Amino acid sequence: MRVLITGTSRGIGRAAALKFLALGHEVHGIDVNPATIAHAQYTHHVADVRLEEALPDIEDVEILFNNAGVQQGEDDIATNLSGAIRVTEKYIARNPALKSILFNASASSVSGQEFPHYVASKAGLVGYMRNVAIRTAPRGVTCNAISLGGVLTESNDAVMRDPDMWKAIMDVTPMKKWTMLDEVCEWVVFLTVVNRSMSGQNLLIDNGEKDLNPTFVWPGF
Repeated sequence: MRVLITGTSRGIGRAAALKFLALGHEVHGIDVNPATIAHAQYTHHVADVRLEEALPDIEDVEILFNNAGVQQGEDDIATNLSGAIRVTEKYIARNPALKSILFNASASSVSGQEFPHYVASKAGLVGYMRNVAIRTAPRGVTCNAISLGGVLTESNDAVMRDPDMWKAIMDVTPMKKWTMLDEVCEWVVFLTVVNRSMSGQNLLIDNGEKDLNPTFVWPGF
């Protein structure tokens, strides 16, 4: 299948792209940064999801994974929410073969625990996901969100490499672990490739943080 993923230069987006490629799919990636993947079945597009006119024309997309995101204050809403809306509306309109849409939301969309603009952007993303799910259901499209708690990615190095901060985080994490990228990718593939019946759902995968101990620990929070 032809897969389109935003934010593929690092982290979850890059890992998901590599997973789909390993499974034999064709992947198109969109990121403001240059490609970090070299593969015959991978096409990279340097573009900013905040700018509708910058989005490339890509046909025959069957899976759309809205993953691009930032955590930088007021720009969070422009990228995480408005950017995802622009991407989704463009590609659902021009891709009748679309089968699955997935949004990378956040555990904070449910708990409210994090920085204000980030929480608002991710909570808005979940609401928008349900709107898209309603509109695309008659086409047989599945549309869901994945809301992750802590994930072992390079963007979290600041706390992962700080022994005191890491201990404070683990003290309030019921399962005493964060999710590995490989597991995240398995969820992404399941929700977009295997799943054909669940739609409009926000899956919370947070190692028990929200329901068992909803305490958020982060520098400056």
